[in-house]
Amino acid sequence: MKKLFLVVVIIVSVSHVRACEICGCGVNNFYIGILPQFNHKFFGVRYHFNSFNTRLASDPSQYSRDFYQTIELWGGWNLGKKVQLLMFVPFNHNYQNSDEGIAKQTGLGDITLLANYKVFDINSVNSNDRTFSQQLWIGGGIKLKTGKFEIDDTNPDVASAANMQLGSGSTDILFNAMYNVRIDKFGINTTATYKMNSTNKEQYKFGNKFLASSFAYYPLAISKTIISPNLGVLYEKTNASELQSSKINLTGGSILQGSAGLEIAFNKIAIGFNAQLPLAQNFAENQTTQKLRGMAHVSFAL
Repeated sequence: MKKLFLVVVIIVSVSHVRACEICGCGVNNFYIGILPQFNHKFFGVRYHFNSFNTRLASDPSQYSRDFYQTIELWGGWNLGKKVQLLMFVPFNHNYQNSDEGIAKQTGLGDITLLANYKVFDINSVNSNDRTFSQQLWIGGGIKLKTGKFEIDDTNPDVASAANMQLGSGSTDILFNAMYNVRIDKFGINTTATYKMNSTNKEQYKFGNKFLASSFAYYPLAISKTIISPNLGVLYEKTNASELQSSKINLTGGSILQGSAGLEIAFNKIAIGFNAQLPLAQNFAENQTTQKLRGMAHVSFAL
C-alpha cells in the first residue's frame, strides 16, 4: 500500500461507583493513529500518554489526577493488495494520585489484532491534470484479555480499581470503516469505529464506544524525505459501564478533540508524533476533565 492513510481508533472507558476517580479512562484505551507507509510489512515502537483530572462537586476534598503511559510494539502486514493485518502489544504504566494516596500499575496490557479489507481504490485525472483518488477500507478485530484485571466487586470503590487495571479482563470486538480522498497531494481521511465490550469474569463491563474522526494532511517532499503535517478533529461517545448488569452512575460521556501532528519518512524509517486537546467534553457531569493526550513513534518498513 503506497498511499498514506490515517486511521484513528481511540478506545476510552469511563467508570465510577462512588470514589473520586470517576473517569480514570486508562484500562480500555486503544489508539491506532497514523500508519506509516509500507508496501509489505512494518514494525515499530510507540509511546503514548493520556491524563485526567477529577474533583467531586459534592465534596471537593475528593480528587484524582490520573496519568496513563504506554510503550507499545506494533506491526502491519499486507496480504496482496486487498487485505491488511495489524497487531498491537501494549505495556502499560498507570499512575493515580488521589486523596486516598498514590496507586501504580505496570505490565502487559491487552493485545489487539485487526484486519482491514480494501473495498475500492479509484484513481482518475481530470481535464486540468489534477489527480483524484479515493479508497474505502472496512474491517474489524479482536482485543484479547492478556492484561491483568483483578478487583473486589464488593469494594464500594470498585470502579476506581477497575480504571487502574492493566487490562479490561474481557475479550472485545472492534468494527471500523475508513474513507480516504486525495486531490493531488492534499488528502482528507474520515473514519468511523465501534467497539463492543463484553462482561468479564468479575461481572464488570466497560461501556461500548463509538468514534468518528476526520483528518487533513499534506505530504511535502524535501530531497528523499517526506514531511506530512496533519490536522484533525475526533468525536467519541462512550456508553455507561456496568457491574452485575447494572449501570454505574456517572459513567459514560462524550468528547470532541482537536489534533495536530507531523509524520517524517525517509528511506524505510518513519517518525511521527501528535497531540490532542479537548474542544468540548462531558464526563461525569463535568467533574472529570481530560487533559492533553499525545503519541510518538518510530517505525520501520520491511
